[in-house]
Amino acid sequence: MSVLTGSDLQICIPKALTCCSRKMEERYQGLARSNMEQILQTASMDLKFLIMQNAAIFQEAFEMVVRHARNYTNSMFRNYYRYVAARTSKLVGEFFTDISLYILGSEINVNDMVNELFDGLFPLIYPHLIHPGAPDPPVETLECLRLARRDLKAFGPFPKIMMTQVAKSLQVTRLFLQALNLGIEVVNTTDHLRFSKECGRALLKMWYCPQCQDLLLAKPCAGFCRGMLQGCLASMVEIDSHWREYLRSLEGMVKGMKGTYDIEHVLLNLFSLAQDSIGHMQKNAGKLVPIINKLCGPSQQRQHRSAWNPENHVPEKGMMGTTLVEPQETLSGRKRELVTELRAHSGFYSSLPEYICSHSSTVHNNTFCWNGHEVVERYSHPPMRNGGRSQSGQHEAKARGPEPVISQIIDKLKHINQLLKGMSASRQKNLERLDDEEGAESGDCDDEDACNEAAASGDRELKGKNQLRFLAGKVESDLWAGY
Repeated sequence: MSVLTGSDLQICIPKALTCCSRKMEERYQGLARSNMEQILQTASMDLKFLIMQNAAIFQEAFEMVVRHARNYTNSMFRNYYRYVAARTSKLVGEFFTDISLYILGSEINVNDMVNELFDGLFPLIYPHLIHPGAPDPPVETLECLRLARRDLKAFGPFPKIMMTQVAKSLQVTRLFLQALNLGIEVVNTTDHLRFSKECGRALLKMWYCPQCQDLLLAKPCAGFCRGMLQGCLASMVEIDSHWREYLRSLEGMVKGMKGTYDIEHVLLNLFSLAQDSIGHMQKNAGKLVPIINKLCGPSQQRQHRSAWNPENHVPEKGMMGTTLVEPQETLSGRKRELVTELRAHSGFYSSLPEYICSHSSTVHNNTFCWNGHEVVERYSHPPMRNGGRSQSGQHEAKARGPEPVISQIIDKLKHINQLLKGMSASRQKNLERLDDEEGAESGDCDDEDACNEAAASGDRELKGKNQLRFLAGKVESDLWAGY
């Protein structure tokens, strides 16, 4: 901290709080505010880096999950439906691109996303399923097939199951990232909060006025410091209850990010749902052919039989394998680790006055310290005024209502808390329902056998526990490089 020397020593007049010149007063108020900002930024450094680091790690990890899910799905088509794999690759790529955009905040409808995938797959798959090796039907027939797919329920209940699983996992994933980014915004905003002139004068009085009286070794009394900062930081401390609620809500949502609410489980098993849907269409081809002949014209005569026969290429369970990794290396493990670390920062805003006083030059036992007017042997709070107890901090920096920027931050915290709680409540409401049953109930499933088949498939795949490693070290080193 700077020491006032020479003519500057007259800036504080012992029995008054005015300065010799407004210019000098403003200069040292600015210096006091700058000191305050530096201490605040030091106080929040660990918290800010914790949230920034994890936001970057999870963003990269989610993108990795999307890439692997896309590759799994393309591999499935190449391995078992190779005659259409080149064309399905484009559909699959667009589908997973939409998923990535949705996670980043794009307002894409998940049901539309899934419908477009199956609308595009049907005219590609059906002709080769019925007439392997035959030329493609006319464009008009392909368009007719695309338009008829939903009414025909050609893929059974599987599109609805996929909609349910993808929608839930993407919604909670996007909200999780939004919550982390808001946490960064809250800390950044309070890090750079501009203090009022009144607060600047109080800081000047605490940190510099002793030097004006040649009391260069005098340090502020700890009680005086806390009282003054409670007034200066009153609007910031208003954030405390909303910040605590934010961390509790985030932790509650993280605990529920499993099953259909876990993007890792859902996306890495989408290839299986897609394959089961094609298997359903193949199984029910006898019912589909006469209906499609009426809707889209008679089917072409079979010219020759290809070596490809989906019926003879039933994939083995766990075709993509299960990657066993350490719990802390999975997304779920990392999320649990994050909320545990954040819990230690739940009282960050309420403890700021104490933190700043303990990290600046104050006398903690209140013996021979500066009380704002003089050096005293022991600090005592100002006397009660008008027969009432004076509020802590008001005697030095009068507490006002929250600053506009603080009010905006509080409103954002309230909003995200409502969303996080709403997501947790929705998950709790459906906790005892099987994921596949939810999909079947919403999918107009008229065929009992098909519903049972879908339920068995959905339950089996979600228990596959496919997990990916993700390289947190690289993200961490990149963050430090740009910090």
